[in-house]
Amino acid sequence: MPNWLLESERAFVFEQELRKHFYKDSCPLAKDIVKEIIWKRVASNSTLPAKFMRMHFHDCFVNGCDASILLDSTANNQAEKVATPNLSLGGFDVIDEVKTELEKTCPGVVSYADIIALATRDSFQRPLWEVLTSRRDGSISHISDALNNILSPSFNFCILKQSSANKSLTIHDLVVLSGGHTIGVGHFNFFSQRLYNFTPRKNNADPSLNSTYAAFLKTQCKSLSNKITIIPMDPGSPLSFDNNYFKNLKLNQCLFQSDAALLTNNEVTNTVNELLDSQDFFMEFGQSMKRMGVIGVLIGSLGEIRKKCNVVNS
Repeated sequence: MPNWLLESERAFVFEQELRKHFYKDSCPLAKDIVKEIIWKRVASNSTLPAKFMRMHFHDCFVNGCDASILLDSTANNQAEKVATPNLSLGGFDVIDEVKTELEKTCPGVVSYADIIALATRDSFQRPLWEVLTSRRDGSISHISDALNNILSPSFNFCILKQSSANKSLTIHDLVVLSGGHTIGVGHFNFFSQRLYNFTPRKNNADPSLNSTYAAFLKTQCKSLSNKITIIPMDPGSPLSFDNNYFKNLKLNQCLFQSDAALLTNNEVTNTVNELLDSQDFFMEFGQSMKRMGVIGVLIGSLGEIRKKCNVVNS
């Protein structure tokens, strides 16, 4: 049996064992505490939804949704957090704030893994999916696992498809979840090759990139040596969670090579066309986020309820 089928069955089992009211008796105010703090912080910092979503993605794609992304390096180990794709992550302080408040109410009960999942969902203007709980925290975090598992902006479609299948996600999930690029920013070093070094000819841009958009990007990022510039992934509404990503994709106005790669597959193109309907996108995004949120979760006697976000329990 292919590995991805085994992973799919495993994810189904975990989804059945994760529960809607897991904290009903042990910490009945848990979800309310998370929601109150997240809503308050998002109200004063509109960049947080993108930060939480990216944190959740990067955590789940490496050893499952176990909050290992929060762990610091030690003298003998470099953790996921210091891998290049994770150096620009943010929102850790808010996750820690939530945990601190939960510990006052019900110490040692709510996992960081559940907090990340809940915080991501609650950061949106309206709840798009239900978060089942009972995840436990992992104790393994290696930089190599992050580098080997996090989807790269330079991936072609075949690699994207296989990487998603390895995590029990379908092509449909891959396309829908790519819609998360409708909020947040892209760092120039992750798409610079598309502007200045796509072929050996100097300053030659990726021909699949809209030429007008490419010209605009070059005004913002004038050379390959630029390592600090950030660009909104959705130039029209960078802080609004909508389906503009797919409209931009159809116009060849997305930043990353991995975005453009989606349109090299006919099945994906059909899905993109369907997701041009905003209601379809919101519904499908919620379903795909639920599936992503159960990747490799630790439940029952597995893992631990970490006391501090950045170190395992002693």
